Amino acid sequence: MAKYPVVVYGASGYTGMLIMDWLIDQQIPFTAVARSAKRVKEMMAERVVRLESATYEIVEAEHDVAALTKVFKGAKVVCNTVGPFVNFGLTAVEAALKAGCHHIDTTGEQSYMRAVREQFGEQYAQAGLLVSPSIAYMYTYAEIAAQLALETPGVDVLETATLCRGPRFAAAGVTVGSTASIFELFRSEESYLWEKKLVAHAVGTSINAIDPTFVQPVFSLPWGGTSLPVYFEHDARVRCCSSYVGFYDNNVMQLVHGLSQKWEAEYKDLPKEHQDAVIKQIVDSTTPSMPPRERTTVARTVDFAIGRGQLAAVRATVHGITPYISTGAVQTAAVMKLLDGETNKVGFASACQAFGHRYLLGFLEQRGLARATVSQL
Repeated sequence: MAKYPVVVYGASGYTGMLIMDWLIDQQIPFTAVARSAKRVKEMMAERVVRLESATYEIVEAEHDVAALTKVFKGAKVVCNTVGPFVNFGLTAVEAALKAGCHHIDTTGEQSYMRAVREQFGEQYAQAGLLVSPSIAYMYTYAEIAAQLALETPGVDVLETATLCRGPRFAAAGVTVGSTASIFELFRSEESYLWEKKLVAHAVGTSINAIDPTFVQPVFSLPWGGTSLPVYFEHDARVRCCSSYVGFYDNNVMQLVHGLSQKWEAEYKDLPKEHQDAVIKQIVDSTTPSMPPRERTTVARTVDFAIGRGQLAAVRATVHGITPYISTGAVQTAAVMKLLDGETNKVGFASACQAFGHRYLLGFLEQRGLARATVSQL
């Protein structure tokens, strides 16, 4: 049973430790949960700042519903970072529901999100609890931009892009868990929203995203479709939504694109255990170890949404830094609202739907992590 109101599940991982950094900064006690308590203790001592001023406990648990339910009981919020979520996520979602906890996580894997909505959305709503995937830089910043664009009357079509400086997978850009999730997307359908229905992208889809802050276009991919088309599927304001992700290093994105094409040609029809081995080999070769903490001078981001209507046109842009550190921040911003009992939605909902995009943007702006601009076109 958790002693404290917040559980960080996956506490020995890179993102889990950054969430703990921010919880400590806000003086929020937490229970750190992972399969190995020894590993958590070692990694926290090495990676978590201000640990000497923290109030916390470390609990070891197996990844199954019964064990996690027992550990989560007594808490109010579970922050889950254990991925790939399409493989592991639903176990924690079910356990949090049984323990009577809100569940938030960091992924935008569409197949997982749709499963959460269909299997658990109504149950969470009936329990008065929130289940909110994809509270993370990669999705929340783009959603903030989209919501800013939707403030312009008449906008009903959204195109978003998430553009990040780096990463070079083997050189301190992307975590091991993120890399595993990225390549796990090869197995899943990537969808965009078209006339209020989710439609699969054509295999091999790519675009050159254009932003005025760059000299050259940024080669971008659907990135599994991202969370936005799923969240806007039932938003009465939005008819169409497509989202793309690109890194300033176009060579890296071309590499990922090439691997996805190779998957379609050579691995798509293999048995799952053979596919698992292929993904493991890719992850091991591209991201052999946990990267160091991000540097604000290097880790920079640009997320924008172009909104259009019959006569309306607007561009909303969110400039940011340190996406993983920012993920810890938006997770903590959500935790603070949930601990205070302040959520606009229960059941399945996004961070912006549950807490308001202006609140999240303000939280980030006050801490020097983001700034936003909106231009009528």
